[in-house]
Amino acid sequence: MKKSVAVTGNFGPKVRSDCEITLEIKHTGGISFELNSKVKALYGKSIKSQCLEILKYFDIQNARLTINDSGALPFVISARLEAAVKEITDASGEYLPDMIPENTNSTTRERFRYSRLYLPGNTPGLMINSGLHSADGIILDFEDSVAPDKKDESRYLVRNALRQINFYGAERMVRINQGERGLEDLEYVIPHYVNLILIPKCEDSYTVAKVENRIKDIQERHKISNEVFLMPVIESALGIENVTEIARSGSVAAMAIGLEDYTSDLGVQRTFEGLESLYARSRLIVASKAIRIQPIDSVFSDVNDLEGLRKTVLSSKAMGFEGMGCIHPRQIAVIKEGFAPDAAEIEKSKDIVRAFEDARALGLGVVALGSKMIDAPVVNRAQRTLNLARKLGLLNDNLEDTNQ
Repeated sequence: MKKSVAVTGNFGPKVRSDCEITLEIKHTGGISFELNSKVKALYGKSIKSQCLEILKYFDIQNARLTINDSGALPFVISARLEAAVKEITDASGEYLPDMIPENTNSTTRERFRYSRLYLPGNTPGLMINSGLHSADGIILDFEDSVAPDKKDESRYLVRNALRQINFYGAERMVRINQGERGLEDLEYVIPHYVNLILIPKCEDSYTVAKVENRIKDIQERHKISNEVFLMPVIESALGIENVTEIARSGSVAAMAIGLEDYTSDLGVQRTFEGLESLYARSRLIVASKAIRIQPIDSVFSDVNDLEGLRKTVLSSKAMGFEGMGCIHPRQIAVIKEGFAPDAAEIEKSKDIVRAFEDARALGLGVVALGSKMIDAPVVNRAQRTLNLARKLGLLNDNLEDTNQ
């Protein structure tokens, strides 16, 4: 039997852009509404009107609703109230905010994923302006960063965020939970133009297949066709042993390694030098490169040590990784700069593209640079490097360095 009172959201002195909602179902008396907010004079009427509309949508006619507001936007209030309704009633349907046009784009398998910023899936204050940090990807996280008793309500918030927050071109990513809960998470994000799903603590190809099959099922039910890529996160010895098979799925665009859990699984301490994880990281890189997907390194946990982060990024790049996770916005610029093409890479890429264009102009089917033959993947990679250099302002359209 469902309880009659639900409390969702967050409220307190350090909470911003959120609200705490208490919803109590009554048998009579209509709807009573109480709002505690510093912006009540300005927005109290509109907040009340929104909440009454939502309760009417779910056919709730008698209830007591109390809101402690810390500057929540309408999509947050909507998510918190719907979560409360679903917790104490059998209401069906979804009360969806409008989908902004900026969030309907698809991404590509080959796009750069140098930096991806993890954000707790139940903390709207960190989501709202996250796109301004210019990360390549924004990860709305259902897993480790969300308390167990908040996981259900976080689904409505992440769903609404995917529809309402402008991420300014960042790839829209979601890290689901493990197991059956993770498969249920997909129901809340796949219909709403998520670009990539991270599969945590992935240890076998069967796990990838289950996620892939559930995504296809959801897409068929909702009659949507936007492509959703997968990024398994390898965090155990068993996962490393099975890494090649995990990478083979057609939906996998990248694989990441999670070193905190991996070293814990081995029973060793994670060190700055990383010798304890060298084998695992190397194996993941080789497997990724063999199947032509992107290997992504673990997060750097000391957000204040930017010099240490810079050294780690350069070492990671030298090994063959093509990106890292971020746990704080200040890490993004360091990571993107470290993984960005340097002068030698840009020059080599220019030579490759020029050789290809010269050969094509002469009608040649074979492209050579010096004594080396160049195939299509090499040319494509060189062109992607040049495109990124242009995006970062390191190169103009005439293949000339901007600092010349």
